[in-house]
Amino acid sequence: MITKEEALEYHRKGRPGKIEVSPTKSVLTQRDLSMAYTPGVAEPCREIAKRPDDAYLYTARSNLVAVVTNGTAVLGLGNIGPLAGKPVMEGKGVLFKRFAGIDVFDIELATEDPEKVIEACRLLEPTFGGINLEDIRAPECFEIEERLIEELEIPVFHDDQHGTAIISAAAFLNALELTDRRIEDTRVVFAGAGAAGVACADLYIKLGVRRENILMTDSRGVIYEGRTEGMNPYKARFAVPTDKRTLEEALAGADCFVGVSAAGLVTKDMVRAMAARPIIFAMANPDPEITPDEVREVRDDAIMATGRSDYPNQVNNVLGFPFIFRGALDVRARKINDEMKLAAVQALAELAKQGENGLPDEVRLAYPGERFEFGPSYIIPKPFDPRVLVYESMAVARAAMETGVARIELDLDEYRERLENLLGRQRSVMRVVINKAKGQPKRIVFPEGDEDRVLRAVQLLSEESICEPVLLGPRDVILERAGLLGMDLSHIETIEPIGSDRSVYYQRELTNLRNRKGVTERDAQRLLRRRSYYGVMMVRMGDADGLVAGLTMSYAEAIRPALQVIGLAEGHRRAAGVYLVIQEERVLFFADGSVNPEPSAEDLAQIAGLGASTAEWFGFDPVVAFLSYANFGSVREGSPRRASEAVKIARERWPKLRIDGEMQADIALDPERRRSRYPFSDIEAPANVLVFPNLDSAHIAVRLMSTIGNATVVGPILMGMRSAVNSLFPTATVDDIVNLAAITALQAQKGY
Repeated sequence: MITKEEALEYHRKGRPGKIEVSPTKSVLTQRDLSMAYTPGVAEPCREIAKRPDDAYLYTARSNLVAVVTNGTAVLGLGNIGPLAGKPVMEGKGVLFKRFAGIDVFDIELATEDPEKVIEACRLLEPTFGGINLEDIRAPECFEIEERLIEELEIPVFHDDQHGTAIISAAAFLNALELTDRRIEDTRVVFAGAGAAGVACADLYIKLGVRRENILMTDSRGVIYEGRTEGMNPYKARFAVPTDKRTLEEALAGADCFVGVSAAGLVTKDMVRAMAARPIIFAMANPDPEITPDEVREVRDDAIMATGRSDYPNQVNNVLGFPFIFRGALDVRARKINDEMKLAAVQALAELAKQGENGLPDEVRLAYPGERFEFGPSYIIPKPFDPRVLVYESMAVARAAMETGVARIELDLDEYRERLENLLGRQRSVMRVVINKAKGQPKRIVFPEGDEDRVLRAVQLLSEESICEPVLLGPRDVILERAGLLGMDLSHIETIEPIGSDRSVYYQRELTNLRNRKGVTERDAQRLLRRRSYYGVMMVRMGDADGLVAGLTMSYAEAIRPALQVIGLAEGHRRAAGVYLVIQEERVLFFADGSVNPEPSAEDLAQIAGLGASTAEWFGFDPVVAFLSYANFGSVREGSPRRASEAVKIARERWPKLRIDGEMQADIALDPERRRSRYPFSDIEAPANVLVFPNLDSAHIAVRLMSTIGNATVVGPILMGMRSAVNSLFPTATVDDIVNLAAITALQAQKGY
């Protein structure tokens, strides 16, 4: 429970408020200032004067939304005025930025006159790419939005209306599917006839609910034909001929309840009187019309959703507005039309049905102990599911283009990659690898085939066609485990090493390979009972293209079979573990982080070559720095001397490769500092392949980067082997397994 003092301290500590404006261009020098302001700023001004749409190219308009309010209906606080509502509008800006990368100016207007709100927005149109109306009371909000949509050439969206409508509609579609209902036969009761209630009813009708099957109620009861008290034109559209006058009467026999009204409005007796398998969306905030616990006391067949995060199926507007505006802004839409809203509904409904498939570990960690299997407790995605950005924004952008309200056309495949880039550099880097792996799927074997994390990863790898997975272990055990996780992996090949048809061939080959190392036929038979040895023999014999293992053993145990059976590639005297270290501003390759404890100068040179080749096939131009605690000969013994000797060896071996050292890490990464202190250095760019003097330093650096360096770490990628084999650490997540499997498949494509 958040206390009053905690909330106030959060908002006032440091710089007061929650937002700031940050420049996106350099403003460090006089030249920068001349570019940002006069005289340089004149050039984009001239271009925009000739072609107004060029404002999307030269200004922040393409990614800027106004959150506009007059403070007449702020959250559950009512008409507290524009200034008191400002913290909410700042919060809205934070959500836009956090979930969709959209910048916001909050605009609080000191007027309750709808005409003045409309005029203010009309005058502000040149500033923004879109307008999000917020916390404006009904019925004025309807008129304001309708007029602005008609009069402006940028998207206008009143989130209090459409946000709840869109999110709840996605949940509604999935609830209908789970209860085997036909939408046209479903009877729906709405409690609340304000902005959200009217918008929900309108959208449900567009989805297929018949108007005659809707009963809407407000604080005075059912809205019926002939009622005059407390009516307005927007409520009047839902007046129907009925003798029911109260919410209790309306709910008798109803299939669905949609509440956007007040806490405690619905009783257990009302729920008991609803139809079989009722759908109950009690979305009043902060307390619902009835709680899930209360419903469970009288019904065990209900599907529930609320606005609360501490209950399943939270209808949270953050699942809508950031991504709807993201898609609308990216196609420079003139408006957000019904087709775009319906596309958002369908995208959210479909994503919920994906269940565990592709669900990032970050979502599981955010909701410990929860299951994400499509069903009564999971009919809507979680607010922190990063997949929503891609699913919903793409759907909205596509609908805008198809309905002619988009100013520009996007290639949707390229757009998907742009959206994934917003989720972080790691996703963009790995998307390149995954796309290449999908171009020529390879057969990858997983010795730990009955591990839950492997099974989740394999489902995604298979459905995305990243590789052709092969699971080692008893098939009945594997399928049973998958079933318990809510997955059907019956189409995935499984092999039980004990008693397999290939065992005799593998045994003969392993004996011949290792007989000079004391391995007899009986020893080979015993070793092949271990899935790790069986898996590497599959790779050696050409029955698999690559292998990923390591969840249930130490790294040394995991790579030992590979080193013994697969062996090093021709011309290599060492293997090396290369880590991919991804930050928002750079991508680095750390070597060697997993294999060689105290490498010699020759070993370090070999490791540098492997690190450089790894960078190359990730699409980066390698710049290699040999790291040490000293710079360029200042110390002539120990690890600095080995690094210096390694530089000479590497330069002779790869004369075209940009290499230098020994040097400290800051000198390697900061070329200006390097030039000022060591102008003789042979490399000018920041180093991206860092060769560490020993395993201790490399591994420590990797863990520091992943823990406090705001970096995503992928790997280690085992380089220098005859075939593509990689080992995970026991703490690897599902995402780690998917990433390393994709890398292994790409290695197999390239002949590693």
